[in-house]
Amino acid sequence: MTVRVFVPVTSGRLAHVVAEGRIDGPFRAHAVTAALQEAWPEAEDEEWEYAAQAAAGVASLAARGEGDVPRRLVLAADVPAVRPVGDEADPTLVEVEADLPWKRIASAHVDVEDLSPAVVAAYLSDEELPDVVDGIEVDHDLAWFATQEIRTLL
Repeated sequence: MTVRVFVPVTSGRLAHVVAEGRIDGPFRAHAVTAALQEAWPEAEDEEWEYAAQAAAGVASLAARGEGDVPRRLVLAADVPAVRPVGDEADPTLVEVEADLPWKRIASAHVDVEDLSPAVVAAYLSDEELPDVVDGIEVDHDLAWFATQEIRTLL
């Protein structure tokens, strides 16, 4: 049995993952946890996974450094086990102890266009996410990329 995790990455970290063919453990990711299910009991599996992916997307923006592109970048992967480390503010946060080899990465989920500074600020704010910032729909889905397409994102 494996656990689907959503790993937030920056453009720099994504380049490193592609070059190395793995993510060394331990690392933080987001997943459907018992705490998330308890906090949102009326949701279904797909909604819980979407919440974990969305949390990973925001975490990828928060982790950006100088030179990283302003996009949400998330890798979906299957790992043997996770340890929940989240709290009420983020019940999806988990730690993965094991290394993550490339073959366990299932897909990437990415903004197809760079986000403006105002949109990035909206995601990172403690305020409720607005519908539109700078004429851009803020709460939009990430595009899905198969593993063989991930190199094109660099």
